[in-house]
Amino acid sequence: MLKKKAWEPWVYLVPALLFYTIFMAYPLFGSLAMSMYKWSGLGPMTFVGLENFRRLFLQPPFNERFFNALWNNIEFFLLTMVLQNAAALLFAVLLSQKIRFSNFFRTVFFAPVTMSVLMVGFVWTLLLNPSWGVVNKLLTIMHLDFLAKPWLGDEAWALPAIAFVNAWQFIGLPIMMFLAGIQAIPEDIYEAARIDGCNEWSLFWRITLPQLVPVIGMVTILTLVGNFSSFEVIYAMEGTLAGPNYSTDVLGTLFYRTAFSSLSGAPPDMGLGAAIASVMFTIIAMAVMGWFWLEARRRSA
Repeated sequence: MLKKKAWEPWVYLVPALLFYTIFMAYPLFGSLAMSMYKWSGLGPMTFVGLENFRRLFLQPPFNERFFNALWNNIEFFLLTMVLQNAAALLFAVLLSQKIRFSNFFRTVFFAPVTMSVLMVGFVWTLLLNPSWGVVNKLLTIMHLDFLAKPWLGDEAWALPAIAFVNAWQFIGLPIMMFLAGIQAIPEDIYEAARIDGCNEWSLFWRITLPQLVPVIGMVTILTLVGNFSSFEVIYAMEGTLAGPNYSTDVLGTLFYRTAFSSLSGAPPDMGLGAAIASVMFTIIAMAVMGWFWLEARRRSA
């Protein structure tokens, strides 16, 4: 067998490393550096140090918009965890039972993941229309018209409605991950538990769920990363103003509106937008590092 030369692995690593550096690392560090400047996108840049972060955290109305968007992001994440991942775990357990047409159902669940987020958002905006949308029409037909609401026009229901749409589109990913985790559990464990008298409910709580802890952690992190970088679905369903009355505003839409838009009459502020992006990166990085720490601690235990 021919012995590999020391430089051969780099032949395969360098293209990926260059791609990552140009399109990921360089923009990231560029954004961190830009957060220290005041710049409208045109003309000279003025160094202001940590002034953009002071404005973001302490100065009205910037801090009001920021903390509103941050709380909405947290709520969006929690709603997605309940609507998407809890349902995904249920569907994965059902599909693992080798029911009829399981391959068909896998395809159905995963198909929305391949669709454009903007297209899905626009279609669901039509479905949720309070006047002629299908959702309210179906509720009326089923004599549940008291549940019909102006979903995207109600401050209390706009964000949950968008979270439902987001969960509907991406539920296929956690289903596949949970299903792979369940199928990796040795069947001998289940057989021994059944011999000891365990029912299906006990099998789930005592065997399936504990064995899925690493998968649940990975799904949680992926959900958090996806939610804290969300923009397209809210843009498609509520626009850049993230209405009504900023009730669906998240860090992604706030970043876009601050850095690139001049809808409020003020010029774009790239430095303040970069500060928002830096906070988004910090939150995601801390969550990922926290998960790595917990996973390493779990493995060592």
